[in-house]
Amino acid sequence: MCRIAGIIDKNAHPTQLEKDVKLMCDSMQHGGPDDEGFYADDSIGLSFGHRRLALIDLSSRGHQPMQAQEEKLVITFNGEIYNFLELKAELSALGYPFQTESDTEVILAAYQIWGTKSFRKFKGMFAFALHDQPKKLTYLVRDPSGIKPLYYSTQQNRLVFSSEVKAFKKTSYQFPEEKKWKTYFLAFGHIPQPFTTLQEVFSLKPGNFLTWNHEQQTNQITSFEQISPSKIVTTALQAADQVRTKLEDAVNCHLIADAPIGVFLSGGIDSSIITLLADKKTGQNLKSLSINFGEKAFSEENYQQLITAKTSGIHQTYLVEEQDLKANFETIVNAMDQPTNDGINSWFVNKYAKENGLKAVLSGIGADELFGGYPSFNRMGIIRVLKKLPAFILRYCGKLPSEKLKRIYYLSYQNPIGEYLFLRGFYIPEAIAKILNISKKEIDQLFETFPLDEKVNQLSGTERASWFETHIFMQNQLLKDTDFMSMSHGIEVRVPFLDQNFLETIDGIAPQQRFPAEKKGLLIQAFKNILPEAVWNRPKMGFSFPLQQWFIKGGQISDEHIYVDNEFARRQIKKFKAGKMHWSKAFALYQVFRKN
Repeated sequence: MCRIAGIIDKNAHPTQLEKDVKLMCDSMQHGGPDDEGFYADDSIGLSFGHRRLALIDLSSRGHQPMQAQEEKLVITFNGEIYNFLELKAELSALGYPFQTESDTEVILAAYQIWGTKSFRKFKGMFAFALHDQPKKLTYLVRDPSGIKPLYYSTQQNRLVFSSEVKAFKKTSYQFPEEKKWKTYFLAFGHIPQPFTTLQEVFSLKPGNFLTWNHEQQTNQITSFEQISPSKIVTTALQAADQVRTKLEDAVNCHLIADAPIGVFLSGGIDSSIITLLADKKTGQNLKSLSINFGEKAFSEENYQQLITAKTSGIHQTYLVEEQDLKANFETIVNAMDQPTNDGINSWFVNKYAKENGLKAVLSGIGADELFGGYPSFNRMGIIRVLKKLPAFILRYCGKLPSEKLKRIYYLSYQNPIGEYLFLRGFYIPEAIAKILNISKKEIDQLFETFPLDEKVNQLSGTERASWFETHIFMQNQLLKDTDFMSMSHGIEVRVPFLDQNFLETIDGIAPQQRFPAEKKGLLIQAFKNILPEAVWNRPKMGFSFPLQQWFIKGGQISDEHIYVDNEFARRQIKKFKAGKMHWSKAFALYQVFRKN
């Protein structure tokens, strides 16, 4: 995992291009502390930059940007290709003369042989820019699950791209603030793709590639996602067997590295399975780590111990206390590439991974979205009933006293995004209008026209809930937070549940088997033979911190002077201080009103 950046601008002076890309990369040094590299072609105004976190082929031969085919192809790459050894063997048989042991060279070789069709052959997490000199084309490519970020801007006949939004502000170009970001953030708790905090800077859609034509100075975005398979697995026994086999394969692939790798163990079902499968593969070489708290209601130490008792590696547990949040709060906020109502937990666990000498860790992200682990999966029937009500009644619900019931308002939208906001939304339009001093009509229009993949309209029930949780919550919140918080410590987080082969298997399981009555029942059934019953037969806790009391006591986000110019926001903060509002909503207000 690394950080990449680049600019294509025929009208810019080569010296300025070089300076801009260098500044972009310098701002992301935390994510690539091992090496830096640059490539330029002044004849077409192209400059690529790279910051390296070395995990495969640690030698200088893995240096990037990397060139191939007599320097006619060049790539700057962020991520891991887990099937690179299989692809390398296939390409070697076709006569490709490999010079390194890196997966980066495999991408170049695959593109040279198969062109853009190679993109769908890559199994992993990736974001890269590849320049094809003979064809006078440059590609930006992002993995199908959106694990690795890739942002771009195409204005005034130029292309600018980067792994982080903040890097765009380091260039000599002007990227004004996107005024709508605060509306999105207050509604979602994150900024949903493709939008960012900057005007005309967008997130490349997962499973897509952008083609930049150097002669015409135009671009086109194309999908390379595979078509979902038919539901061929229709028995519970067959489904459990497939999940068991394919997840073990995924974990084994994700353990490939030439640098120290470990696993996050929260004590929940997902991380426990990943830990046990990783231990089966690596044994005494596995390092696992956990976080715990003095507040016992938030600690899962007993469950962590049940798992570590079954493993043979080294386990480290770390105690996080209120004073740790107080000491690191500003650093945590500054580590956020984009505003988020979460991410604090991820910052701490990656901090301790770094202190533990690790460069990569496995995480259980993705299981809840794939196997029905959230309350939303049980609420789709409620949505179906409520949406039969007249729109004026749904809109009236915005005036109800209950904060949760207020969200029924969102179901008055024709756009399916209203369903997601009913399930997971933060503030409703009436409150957002008061916070930002804008009209509610403007907010309603923004969400009614929100760009959403047409695929969601083909889904219903639990499959529809899974799509919402995967493509909106996970991709925009969990993966984004995990990426910039882990990279702030120079740590790569790998997510076996999002392995492409595993996802294809899951897509082939009929809904009745994939989402049984028991929450995450299929996943539990697949691993009952290794999971202690105490781990799976208990209420879900989630990886959460005691932030409600810590923030109330510490006062970092509740200083009323921050909100002095907005009476409604100040009243919300008073509610938070009185224990009548969740910390995450107060934290969202803090990020909207704080002075950078």
